Amino acid sequence: MLEEGIHSGRWKSGDRLPSEAELVRQFGASRITVGRAVRDLQVAGLVERRAGSGTFVKGARDPAALSFGMLVPDLGETEIFEPIWQGIASSPLARAHALVWGSSAGSKEEQAWGICRQYIERRVSGVFFAPLELTPAKDEMNRRITRALDEAGIPIVLLDRPAAPYPDRGHHDLVGIDNRRAGHVVTDHLVRLGARRIAFVGLRNAAATVDAREAGYREALHARGLPCDTSLVHRLDPTDVAQVRALLDADHPDAIVAANDWTAARLMHALLALGIAVPRDVRLVGIDDVPWAPLLPVPLTTFRQPTRQIGAAALAAMLDRVARADLPTRDILLHGSLVVRASCGAPPGGASVSGA
Repeated sequence: MLEEGIHSGRWKSGDRLPSEAELVRQFGASRITVGRAVRDLQVAGLVERRAGSGTFVKGARDPAALSFGMLVPDLGETEIFEPIWQGIASSPLARAHALVWGSSAGSKEEQAWGICRQYIERRVSGVFFAPLELTPAKDEMNRRITRALDEAGIPIVLLDRPAAPYPDRGHHDLVGIDNRRAGHVVTDHLVRLGARRIAFVGLRNAAATVDAREAGYREALHARGLPCDTSLVHRLDPTDVAQVRALLDADHPDAIVAANDWTAARLMHALLALGIAVPRDVRLVGIDDVPWAPLLPVPLTTFRQPTRQIGAAALAAMLDRVARADLPTRDILLHGSLVVRASCGAPPGGASVSGA
């Protein structure tokens, strides 16, 4: 709406845009939506913000500039995607281009499909797509979205996760971390601390990244000569105290690898509610290193994702793909690092360990 107003000449170079409060009243949108739209214009180089004065039009974007859509159904639920977006937006490569957001109503699947259709109608230059998870229909909808964008000739760069379950891969570039290695690193860390009955916990219908992290967990146990008992692998709701109690009674784990920090945090609260001390009774680790990981009742040991760097690498990959459609499909996997905190039971003063 704002971009169209600038290109149509409604607001000319040097004009001051209405305040965000005025735009909310004018367009009937939420303050968050208006704020995001203004930030998108700033990233695209169409406006500049002057402290104490307001937001001013810089002029229409260069016709050679590109516009890229963000399709992240789990934004706001999965904490890694906001800093990934910030990494894309703050990259020097983004200055000549526009990052746009779509919006749609309905279920998560309906919203994702609606935004996909908007991007096709708008003829964006490419789409950054973080495939759906945590819904039984995720694989079907992810295939539908990638097929529609492919048919429209719109390049896709996948963020964090593939769009199809393993071993299917598809032909789209992917930028993230080596999730199998992340699972291996956190599991091996627990083994080196003395843990011998290590459980793995993830959510049902999770993204393929969780399967890869589970594979790394299994490989770490095998490499250390420990049995990999399939009964120790669980897909459950970590907020359900009864399910967590059943896991403890059946498996008697001395440590748990959570598929991500979201799961680890809820497991920690369930364990504490059951009177299980972390790490005295059960050591606990996660993966991602979200901002609140050190603020949990017991600060969480986890594997840090370099999220902003993932965003910058994703934009570079997209520009490469737009320039050369014939490039081979790439997995661009950035290094993460183990961040040692109290939940694993390591001696005080344990330091972060960089990825190799």
